[in-house]
Amino acid sequence: MASGTETSGSGDIARTLELLWDTGPRPSRGPRPGLTLERIVEAAVQVADREGLGAVSMRRIATELGTGTMSLYRYVPGKGELIDLMLDRVQRPSENPAEPGDDGWRSALHALGHATLALYRRHTWLLEVNQSRPILGPSALDGMERVLTRIKPMGLTDPELLSVILLVDGYVVGAARTQVYAEEAERTSGLTDAQFWEAQEPTLVKAMTSGRYPVLAGMSEDTFGPGFDHFEFGLQRILDGLEVFVAARNAAPVPAADTGTDCSAPPEQPS
Repeated sequence: MASGTETSGSGDIARTLELLWDTGPRPSRGPRPGLTLERIVEAAVQVADREGLGAVSMRRIATELGTGTMSLYRYVPGKGELIDLMLDRVQRPSENPAEPGDDGWRSALHALGHATLALYRRHTWLLEVNQSRPILGPSALDGMERVLTRIKPMGLTDPELLSVILLVDGYVVGAARTQVYAEEAERTSGLTDAQFWEAQEPTLVKAMTSGRYPVLAGMSEDTFGPGFDHFEFGLQRILDGLEVFVAARNAAPVPAADTGTDCSAPPEQPS
């Protein structure tokens, strides 16, 4: 699976926003009145889920819906706009039902991390889209509003709050990519993860007994086993770091308001 094969915002931005926010002209009734933008986007998501983003094309989606390709162009201009509609579609609350939590900002970010990982696991094609310049639709903004509402009590500046969300999202994307790539390697190679490492075992045993790698050789047998939750460990350490930062920020003295009075000057004596 190639990463970044498509780019969000690559279509007609104005038209995409009209479609996302339902502010543009609606298509006139055609030969297939049952065809809707909702059905087109849903069909595209299903194809991408099954076969990857490369399988999504206007012709393919038309075939899935049993209609002509030109009928789709009455609803969406092309694949660029369709991808942005798909991105917003999978961010709906029904797709991402986990609430950010009511037990403070740490609980909210923990829930966000796991919900985002689940989203990427359900729709692995998201890793194929360069989302550095997203087109913000209602689902994306709804989700951001929910999270910001929960983490606002951190007491950080607005740019810092946004950076917190980006920090968690960046960590999750990296973890999701590692998991998805591992599964893809197993599928394409025909070797299970256990078989892959068993093939290397004779060489690695010799390397470990050579004395060249004393630290590696001395590590416990479960070090590289599947029993340790690396994702949860990393997420908790991020939250620990943020907790230290928030505590330090909230403990800092608040600078006194400038009243314009020179406090160093002696008070004026009455005449």
